[in-house]
Amino acid sequence: MMHPTSLDKRIELQLGDITQLSVDAIVNAANRTLLGGGGVDGAIHRAAGPGLLEECRRLQGCEIGAAKITGGHAMAARWVIHTVGPVWKGGSRNEPELLARCYRSCFALAKQHQMSSIAFPAISTGAYGYPPEPAARIALLETRKHLAHNTTLKRVIFICFDAAMLSCYRAAAGIGTENKP
Repeated sequence: MMHPTSLDKRIELQLGDITQLSVDAIVNAANRTLLGGGGVDGAIHRAAGPGLLEECRRLQGCEIGAAKITGGHAMAARWVIHTVGPVWKGGSRNEPELLARCYRSCFALAKQHQMSSIAFPAISTGAYGYPPEPAARIALLETRKHLAHNTTLKRVIFICFDAAMLSCYRAAAGIGTENKP
């Protein structure tokens, strides 16, 4: 794993596997059913074990831009916050606002449950086709807005599955491509 890159004391960019993180909550880029799928959603369901699927069934789905919480089950994370990002359709169907709402919804649950650490994947950038660069800008903007008035959250990690996505986050953060400890 690459050393984390600090944007400030509380925001980190990392390359790695979100299911392996020991944080209060990991965020699942879920589909509306919350019953598993491909990409990070499938990886989280596989890592958490069958208890996660059972718990998700009781939640009866989730709307785009909203978030719901479950236990972390077999993972190191105590919680999983499931959020449903928008499918990219060119940007004219409120996709940026819906994506921003995903982050706000996740942060609201983190605050409600007094979490000190949370890890996000690149919501909507996989099968949902959201362009990575603007998605990363929205993620970082919403995080900075939240951290400006929340002192409980001490660590926000953006965990990228590959180097290309990490580069997008680094560019959105304005830190370039050199490795900064």
